[in-house]
Amino acid sequence: MKRNTIIRITLLIVTMAVPAFAAGPDGAALYKAKCATCHAADGSGQTTMGKNLKLRDLRSTEVQKQTDKELFTWTADGKGKMPAYKGKLTDAEINALVAYMRELAKKK
Repeated sequence: MKRNTIIRITLLIVTMAVPAFAAGPDGAALYKAKCATCHAADGSGQTTMGKNLKLRDLRSTEVQKQTDKELFTWTADGKGKMPAYKGKLTDAEINALVAYMRELAKKK
């Protein structure tokens, strides 16, 4: 009886933990840690660094019309003054950032 209880509790814990791992990287948290310093929390680019570098608003039509692949490539390989994140972030993390960039445009 005691062994069955331990097994059930273990299965319950594993079942509850799996969705957290399956969810993938948190694009919002990654953006805050890696991007917001230059691009601003809202994606506007209205930070001191963003203004100095004349960054585009990530929510703009100009940026949002890019394909996910293009945004992925810019983030992975860098573009212009933007540093490359390939090797610093996984493909899954970069995809999460791209998805978050799309979300920023919806909040504008």
